[in-house]
Amino acid sequence: MDYPLLDIFLTMLWFFLWLAWLMLLFRVIVDIFRDDTLSGWAKAGWSVFVIVLPLLGVFVYLIVRGKGMGRREAAIMAAREARYYEAAEHRMGRTTSQAEEVARMADLRNHGELTPDEYERAKAKILAS
Repeated sequence: MDYPLLDIFLTMLWFFLWLAWLMLLFRVIVDIFRDDTLSGWAKAGWSVFVIVLPLLGVFVYLIVRGKGMGRREAAIMAAREARYYEAAEHRMGRTTSQAEEVARMADLRNHGELTPDEYERAKAKILAS
């Protein structure tokens, strides 16, 4: 064996550090493009900085905008969770009450989106169910 155990360990360590670095680099790039508060020029500037000088660019980005990365990710997860629960409630057949439906129809009538005749038919249909 020309490759001692310590060399295998060091090779694996460098390989996993390299993978962690790539994950961090792509996470920063995704965050740059996901952030709606950055202008197009700011996104282009950060992208060039991160691509041309990756080590320095990523660490500067994490120092300057790292706290916002967590907040943006938490907001995205909260929105996904809300959409999930909304879809689950819809699939389970949870509907609004008759009073809420009639109030919604009255609001549509008041805004002129329903004629009085259409409102009366919709109200009768809601109350019949």
